Amino acid sequence: MRVALFGYQTWGHRTLEALLASEHEVVLAVTHPASDHVYESIWNDSVADLAAAHGVPVILRNRPDEDVVRALKEARPDLIVANNWRTWIPPHIFNLPPRGTLNVHDSLLPAYAGFAPVIWALINGEPEVGVTAHMMDDDLDAGDIVLQRSVPVGPKDTAADLFHRTVDLIGPIVVDALARLDRGEKDFAKQDPAKASFFHKRSIEDSRIDWHWSAEELERLVRAQSDPYPNAFTYHGSTRLRVLEADVSANRYGGTPGRIFIREGDGVVIVAGADARRGRDRGLLLRRLRLDDGTELAATDYFRAMGGYLTAHPTGERRD
Repeated sequence: MRVALFGYQTWGHRTLEALLASEHEVVLAVTHPASDHVYESIWNDSVADLAAAHGVPVILRNRPDEDVVRALKEARPDLIVANNWRTWIPPHIFNLPPRGTLNVHDSLLPAYAGFAPVIWALINGEPEVGVTAHMMDDDLDAGDIVLQRSVPVGPKDTAADLFHRTVDLIGPIVVDALARLDRGEKDFAKQDPAKASFFHKRSIEDSRIDWHWSAEELERLVRAQSDPYPNAFTYHGSTRLRVLEADVSANRYGGTPGRIFIREGDGVVIVAGADARRGRDRGLLLRRLRLDDGTELAATDYFRAMGGYLTAHPTGERRD
């Protein structure tokens, strides 16, 4: 088949790699200009550079416009493949090729449509993550599923671990999905809208620690925001602390969420949880921290004395 790509960052790059190595002909690549958004500067392998290196025509656009339509009509693709395209593709574009548009999304649809699905899934304690190849329709990430594959989430996995495992699924799922389409198969699975969920883009604000969350939820947030992502953070007075490593305390501790309470093993326990005042919740055991100047240190070295509070926002002078 003649294939056009709409893709961006490493997800789009892996898709283009798979297409270039396949029996299909890549006739056009449409990608976004480079962005300075904090999450879009992390996994940023260039679709444009890869396409140009293989003689594939490239168009840079934030949104598809009439120039893109004209280029598609000239390229005459049988199919569009999209992966990590960041804006809406209208029906007059995704229906333009005779075989439509195959979208590749890094979640197990219908759950976690939208943005940053792997991070949200890790925060929410999902047992697995994956990749879905589906036909694009009028609703975002809601078309019939051509193929879907998953990988388990381990108890200590970080978002970076899961990124690498899911991105490794892209090439095989793209090639296998295109084989189904090339054979003329159409018996694809309908998505159940009752099981659908849609998530927004993440920003720095989403990394802010709320000590009313349970320790289990906060430990997953720390893993979901591990390097190279913007770390989960809290404030000790006016000092911002980025949490690099944390665990759930062995014992239950009662009191006010955010209280710097007690040493446990090689860490410092912070009271956490909406029901912490009843002593029913475990605390978050902080192990390693990073300051804004880049200094990394053990929590036991930073907190020389117990007492005081960690808060979501700066509260003035540091209190020990």
